Amino acid sequence: MQLKFDKQHDVGNVMQHKQPQLAPDKLINANGQPVFGIFDGIVDSLNVNQFAYSTVMDKPASAMAKHFDFKQFQFVSIITPHYIIALAIADIRYVANGFCYLYDIKTNKLTQTQWLTPFGFGCQLSDSPKHGRAEIGRKHKGIVIDIVDGQWQVEINLAEIQANLRIQPTPLSLPISLCTPTGYNGWTYTQKHNGLAVTGQLTIHHEPQPLQYALAGYDFSAGFMRRETSWRWASINAQTDDGVIGLNLAAGVNETGQTENVMWINGERHLLGGAQFDFNRHSQQDVWHITTNDGNVDLHFRPLNQRSEKLNLIWLKNNFRQYIGYFSGVICDNNGNQYKLTNQLGLTEDHLAKW
Repeated sequence: MQLKFDKQHDVGNVMQHKQPQLAPDKLINANGQPVFGIFDGIVDSLNVNQFAYSTVMDKPASAMAKHFDFKQFQFVSIITPHYIIALAIADIRYVANGFCYLYDIKTNKLTQTQWLTPFGFGCQLSDSPKHGRAEIGRKHKGIVIDIVDGQWQVEINLAEIQANLRIQPTPLSLPISLCTPTGYNGWTYTQKHNGLAVTGQLTIHHEPQPLQYALAGYDFSAGFMRRETSWRWASINAQTDDGVIGLNLAAGVNETGQTENVMWINGERHLLGGAQFDFNRHSQQDVWHITTNDGNVDLHFRPLNQRSEKLNLIWLKNNFRQYIGYFSGVICDNNGNQYKLTNQLGLTEDHLAKW
């Protein structure tokens, strides 16, 4: 069988992407091992308790090691014509933390609320990417993420933000969901979906916000990640002349056999190759150059503002920078269609975690 390629990047797509498999009901199979690959659909249960976790010397890990080595976080970003909201809840066992920030696009001002609790007290995370609840903070000052049959709902109760939102993909739109080996004896499950419609109620500074042009993306990640983990990340949720475009790019966690790099065009998922992030982390104004090795992405990112956090303890370190800024350049889907972005707002991240 002879294959004909009109563009060079088509070769990369054929070589790198295996056919996704149907999502398993349980991520950990009957043999106590994770099911690896890219999935069509959402895993019903991570089934972590059945994971046969071993040390790097192939001995059964202790119950304490299995508990403390498991990490999990959930993240949501929402963009409206006037604001960007981002919120996260993370359980790294030693501590649980969360944040919610509000970015005013017109004034370039960022305000935030943070939570930090020892050993996860006062924090809850869903053990399923398909149904469950995550929450942190007090009842009248906190954030809640409910997942109902794979649909995400967000509740925010803060002084400057009150929200009760539903995040909805277009019919038949698939998230990127995959599980890859991590380090010698771990695994990471990641599920993300961008370009999602937002409905419900959102009030900022006591003013109701229109949602007909709002878009959102989410991230559910969990697993036995490396003791020292770092990643770079880029995310776009955009209303364009060509319709709704979502983009997720990352480097540092899921590159063993598959990547989590993907774009959505009006809900249709297009898998992408490995991503490269060229930037100077010591210069907060440095322009990033972000590409993929299949030639489908060539973007420049200009930071405007950032949320940063540094924690430097003997056993625990966190160096987190999430940037808000403008993307410009070209992205191309798996059908060879090109889309030009000019000063499109989005997010990037540069993160080191020792956990």
